[in-house]
Amino acid sequence: MRASIRGTEIYFDIEGAGLVPDGARMREKPVAFLVHGGPGGDHTGFKPAFTPLAEQMQLVYFDHRGQGRSATGDPALYNLDENVEDMEALRRHLGAAPIVSIGTSYGGMVAMAHAARYPASVSRLILIVTAAHGGFIARAEQILRERGSRAQQEACATLWAGGFTSPEQLRGYYDVMGPLYSRRHDPAAAEATRGRGTHSPVPLNRAFGPDGFLRRYDVRAELARVTAPTLVLAGRHDWICPPEFSDEIHRLIPGSTLRIFENSSHSIRVDEPDAMREAIGAFVR
Repeated sequence: MRASIRGTEIYFDIEGAGLVPDGARMREKPVAFLVHGGPGGDHTGFKPAFTPLAEQMQLVYFDHRGQGRSATGDPALYNLDENVEDMEALRRHLGAAPIVSIGTSYGGMVAMAHAARYPASVSRLILIVTAAHGGFIARAEQILRERGSRAQQEACATLWAGGFTSPEQLRGYYDVMGPLYSRRHDPAAAEATRGRGTHSPVPLNRAFGPDGFLRRYDVRAELARVTAPTLVLAGRHDWICPPEFSDEIHRLIPGSTLRIFENSSHSIRVDEPDAMREAIGAFVR
């Protein structure tokens, strides 16, 4: 499905009924927005890892502007501030009450900023392997020098240069980097997941290139405005959003809860999927 909002067209998909029989009454489940990372990816990476949560919540997946199945447009508008406004506009378009907001990696940055700027729009905030400022890039570069193979360092040189020129080249990046993103990396399974998704180089280049907007990104001063109960999930071995950045978010969002997954890297949904879903489900319950 598609929503025409803010001069663009946002693709979204819904999993699970919102109104379900419960004995002699109908019960309305909370609506959860799942905010994908990248930038340059799409929502399909959430499927089927998050599907079991549809028993508890009505899941709304969507693709950021210029990515996935959403419309392309002016690349100057491929940035976090626009993504935040698109997210709020989609919530209003769908007539959703305050949402459970679940953001992973870059999606966590969008979800975090949205919850700070629209606190009344969020009932629960779940931030997975993310960071509150662009300092995570320099730290990732350091970790890569310590842990990365030569091929991985060369792949990331293209990322830091904002130099991806085709979806095929971007898929190749994830092929090489897979073992760093996930401790349980399975090349065949990862290839199938990538084959189902789309890869958009322009948004990624605009985020991580030498003048990329994520290098200037910083929402730390805004986090005191988050009012939703917040759960912060981190992977102990995460190379690109290492756990110290989740700990910082935890300290800056009043009353938040931090959990570090000891056997996970950046992709907790691959490394410890059952434990991740249980943590999210228990928090929302």
